[in-house]
Amino acid sequence: MRHNSWEAGVLGTNCPIPPGRNFTYEFQLKDQIGSYFYFPSINFQRAAGGYGAMIVNNRSVVPLPFDLPYGDFSIMIGDWYNRDHKALRAALDAGEGLGIPDGVLINGKGPYQYDTTLVPGGIDFSTFDVVPGKTYRIRVHNVGTLTSLNFRIQNHNLLLVETEGQYTMQQNYSSFDIHVGQSYSFLVTMDQDASTDYYIVASARFATGPLPDAPNDQYDQAWSLRQALSVRENNSASGARPNPQGSFHYGTINVTAVYAFQSLPPTVINGKLRSTLNGISFVNPDVPIRLADVHGVQGEYELDFPSYPLSGSPRTDRSMINGTYKSFAEIILVNNDTVVQSFHLDGFCFYVVGMGFGVWTNESRSQYNKWDAICRSTVQVFPGAWTAVFVYLDNEGAWNIRTENLDRWYLGRETYIRIINPETNKTEFAPPVDVRYCGPLAYLQKDPPLSNASTTQNRKLLFTMLIALLAAIFSLH
Repeated sequence: MRHNSWEAGVLGTNCPIPPGRNFTYEFQLKDQIGSYFYFPSINFQRAAGGYGAMIVNNRSVVPLPFDLPYGDFSIMIGDWYNRDHKALRAALDAGEGLGIPDGVLINGKGPYQYDTTLVPGGIDFSTFDVVPGKTYRIRVHNVGTLTSLNFRIQNHNLLLVETEGQYTMQQNYSSFDIHVGQSYSFLVTMDQDASTDYYIVASARFATGPLPDAPNDQYDQAWSLRQALSVRENNSASGARPNPQGSFHYGTINVTAVYAFQSLPPTVINGKLRSTLNGISFVNPDVPIRLADVHGVQGEYELDFPSYPLSGSPRTDRSMINGTYKSFAEIILVNNDTVVQSFHLDGFCFYVVGMGFGVWTNESRSQYNKWDAICRSTVQVFPGAWTAVFVYLDNEGAWNIRTENLDRWYLGRETYIRIINPETNKTEFAPPVDVRYCGPLAYLQKDPPLSNASTTQNRKLLFTMLIALLAAIFSLH
């Protein structure tokens, strides 16, 4: 989403798409390759199954850092509640938690009946047909509501090669923790006895029974943290362009802005259950941020989000970060909540330089990986722990930073970074021709044409996606 937060698909950047209407997302892909997924970003619609995979392939002039696989599968894993998404919202609105999910789905389907006492018969389950001896690229996305899942394939190694658009150092794993909102690519060679079938498993931790075991770290999350730190950038591989990804060496750049974002357990604010970031529970504006700027709408937001946790009582607010164009920021995510959380930043990839349990201090910087940290857009933060990232704020627009845990996000754990280019040569895209209006600007809304294909036919390096979904706007990972 270079220079184009108009297409980011969250309430601070886009008006919702009304029932029966559509919006055409147009965005450049020249700086992005790899495995992503899209989903509706409002009203818990992702929990109702509103998601899909998106693959961005290398250009022909950019070689893959591995042999071309024989096949390619996208696998969407996620927890599932038997209650519909409206009931889940209603529970949170009533000040209740969501409780334990009712199950886990793979590509929208339930479990194979591996145990007749645990799994009832008649459930449709996913299967994947493969050729013995061949190697497949398997792209796995956790599209769930709030549960970290362990992914594994019985008797097969998972060779990690890519995550969220960045090629990784290639390492084998017997199982891999994938947190809410994260995406990974593995190469899997079908090198086992072809006379039998093998389980593909996505489960919450500590599953028991005949399935291949998940790591048992119920009382010690250090195993999962160490695995996360083992994911490193492949600095010898080319990315979206024909040059090494390591040519931008983040470890030698001076940090010019520091932010520490703290999460606490949900609390009651003004009689309502809310979740906070640095003591502020975000309230979405009536008009998207940049649209308000362009049309001079005042009072939609304030550029006063605290760089460090507030010491006073928590509050609701439309407080945002006033980012400095081309600054190099260090963001420390501190999780004093009770659950593992994933944090996502639209419009950027950030370098995951460190994680640790306990209190972050200035001395924690001595642990940072300043050579081959992975650059990604979604990172986990364990409870009672911290995660530190570096990010170069060179992308103009208004960009959402949020927890991917749908319950915490719905209750307000998010904000935006607004970045304005002060230079004479402006690079931010203009509003799209079919921009939707809402709130105080609703009077400007004109019904869009049924198709605007003629206006996009000759545009290069643009991916056009036409989505018609009831009352939904989309966010891309």
